Amino acid sequence: MPRRADPGRELRSPGEGGPMSRGARPWTVESPPILPQMVLAAEHYNRLVRMVQKGVTPELEIDIESTYHDGDANCFNIIAEIPGTDLKDEVVMIGAHFDSWHSGTGATDNAIGCGVMIEAMRILKTIGASPRRTIRIALWTGEEQGLLGSRAYVAEHFGTLQTPPAAAQGEPRPKPVLEYKPQYEKLSTYFNLDNGAGKIRGIYLQGNEAARPIFRAWLSPFGDYGASTVTSANTGGTDHQSFTGIGLPGFQFIQDPIEYDTRTHHSSMDVYERLIEEDAKQSSVIIASFAYHAAMRDEKIPRRALEGNPTMQPMPKASSSEESK
Repeated sequence: MPRRADPGRELRSPGEGGPMSRGARPWTVESPPILPQMVLAAEHYNRLVRMVQKGVTPELEIDIESTYHDGDANCFNIIAEIPGTDLKDEVVMIGAHFDSWHSGTGATDNAIGCGVMIEAMRILKTIGASPRRTIRIALWTGEEQGLLGSRAYVAEHFGTLQTPPAAAQGEPRPKPVLEYKPQYEKLSTYFNLDNGAGKIRGIYLQGNEAARPIFRAWLSPFGDYGASTVTSANTGGTDHQSFTGIGLPGFQFIQDPIEYDTRTHHSSMDVYERLIEEDAKQSSVIIASFAYHAAMRDEKIPRRALEGNPTMQPMPKASSSEESK
């Protein structure tokens, strides 16, 4: 598709450059300009359609003004934990991102996810749980800019996947290299919540079939509360991918969509009134249960083989000068 020199001031005529599609990508200072997008509420869009169908030609005037502040690039994750006992050096993690889009107040994306995770930890503390493994909560920053907080945490504590340059024509494709840290073997699993305010209906396996019987058993007490689905399907676009990307077990729960995709997601209507208290309570109990079971079982959660069968090698130790920074 041709690129305009100043896409913010020139729109395409119908059909120019082929079909247009809506999308998003992380923004950086070096990013080239792209055609801005405007998403209409369904009611406004449908009104325009009705006008066109009646032979009326609507005229739209849109004023988009955005300012990116990049003077301070630092952002921070929030980490807390319940220490384990005999397996305290091993970790079960739960988490959600606390950053949000600016147009609303981020209630369903993703303050509710953070609230549910904090409540799950409160439940475990209140009942006096003494988990074998350490249970760690992470509230991530920078998710909306590209999973920045969780990716940085995973790289710092667990490892990175290095993809070699493409091979020359006729040469075998080089294998990726997974450089791992000692804590890589200590993580049992990570559970994420980031699909709106709806109650939990089940869990995505991310292709990790070995976890199916485990999660099915853990969900069985919650069938009467509407949570019973265990699917091998993948879901993306949130922080569990930072873990699965280097072969660690990471999972996102299936949630009732309610009006998340149709009304509140990344919109000015993402506000407190869209939250559902009873659904949040249900989700908190289920996540507390999953975290506790994962922390108490004899074995860690099984891992799925990474695509490309990467070469595994320990990450080189930092030099003394690097460690002092």
